[in-house]
Amino acid sequence: MIDQSVICAIATAPGMGALAVIRLSGKGCVELCDRLFVSPSGKRLATVRPNTVHFGKIMDGEEMVDEVLVTVFHAPHSFTGEDSVEVSCHGSVYIQQRLLQLLIASGARLATPGEFTQRAFLNGKMDLSQAEAVADLIASSSSAAHKMALSQMRGGFSEELMKLRLELLRITSLLELELDFSEEDVEFADRSELRSIAVGIDTLISRLCDSFSLGNVIKNGIPVAIVGNTNVGKSTLLNALLREDRAIVSDIEGTTRDVIEDTINLQGITFRFIDTAGIRHTDDKVESMGIERTFSKIEQARIVLLLVDATRDISNFTPYYTRVKERLAPDARLIILPNKIDQSESPDSLVSEIATLSLGEIILPISAKTGHNIPNLVEHLISTVNLSALSSGDVIVSNARHYEALSHARSAIERVISGLDTHLSGEFISQDIRECLHYLGEITGQITTDEVLGNIFKNFCIGK
Repeated sequence: MIDQSVICAIATAPGMGALAVIRLSGKGCVELCDRLFVSPSGKRLATVRPNTVHFGKIMDGEEMVDEVLVTVFHAPHSFTGEDSVEVSCHGSVYIQQRLLQLLIASGARLATPGEFTQRAFLNGKMDLSQAEAVADLIASSSSAAHKMALSQMRGGFSEELMKLRLELLRITSLLELELDFSEEDVEFADRSELRSIAVGIDTLISRLCDSFSLGNVIKNGIPVAIVGNTNVGKSTLLNALLREDRAIVSDIEGTTRDVIEDTINLQGITFRFIDTAGIRHTDDKVESMGIERTFSKIEQARIVLLLVDATRDISNFTPYYTRVKERLAPDARLIILPNKIDQSESPDSLVSEIATLSLGEIILPISAKTGHNIPNLVEHLISTVNLSALSSGDVIVSNARHYEALSHARSAIERVISGLDTHLSGEFISQDIRECLHYLGEITGQITTDEVLGNIFKNFCIGK
């Protein structure tokens, strides 16, 4: 049973501002506000039209707490699907807390994290994947992440899953109808047609699974590791990309002993740049720990920028290059950056020499100090993200829970295809189809548990 008690919470960011908004939802929330709200015209909130805003005062007995604007929503035409009220007050922290105390004293209770959105889900205003997209939309820190979350919140992902479910139900209904007439040896379904449908479903689920790699980096930022020997200009490059003095720059080797991370938004995409300790042999235990962390970050990075000092002999390039390649993730991109090119006597021959020692990676000569070719480097970074998928409206999976469920669904539909190929009994094939349906239902919330809901909504902010 859905809890219909009146809940309240501050919906705006914590702290002091010009205005703050306090939300209420639940059966009787309008009448509860009426006990505190006094309108200059004497009107009662319980009698006003829905979706209207009203000026008045919040009173604590004979004392005025604040002048406010109150917006009234009637079920089911509200965010939660219940009667709801939003009180816009002045942004004093004292006023916000005083109003909350008055509402709680009048019979409301403080909302738990995500409870407003959870009620919207339970009341059928959105499915579970859309509810999770609300949190992603609030947390979005780049244009790409915002666009992706907005598409999911509007139901783009849900529509794809609905198509899959309808196709799966079509297959299983035909197979199970055969089971009802198994003694008559009647075949209602053309197995080759069923296989074609199953292959189409597998293709779509696989595409959704494959999109998680892109969705995850758009949502969380693309990790870019800056690596190389000591004193090749890694910290200078980080400062040039961030356009601020974030990392210490020094001629002394081993200055950077731990990883330094910072983010920047480039053309709507968030990049997480990681300045690492210089790779060299050292007996210093602290510096050795930093170097080991460097290789750990290489494994986690989607892009690795390998810097080479253009003013030094590059005879040691191959060992460093080989060690980096060994730790590189399979889908990561390596870009080789001959740095200090402004101080090099023969930059072209240096690039040619590095090209003969590497395996076809992009080689871009730069000067982190003067900014030479830094704009070109930024273009290379942006080109690693397939923004055309966002522009074309393709559904992109960015939630790890969704990806896990889709992976299980893909395994189930692949067993269906295998069963059809080996002429397996329809009863066993139907079981695999039902399993596939189960995992798709977990994403949208058609199949869920209180534990799953608790884990999802506990990460929301209070008031949403």
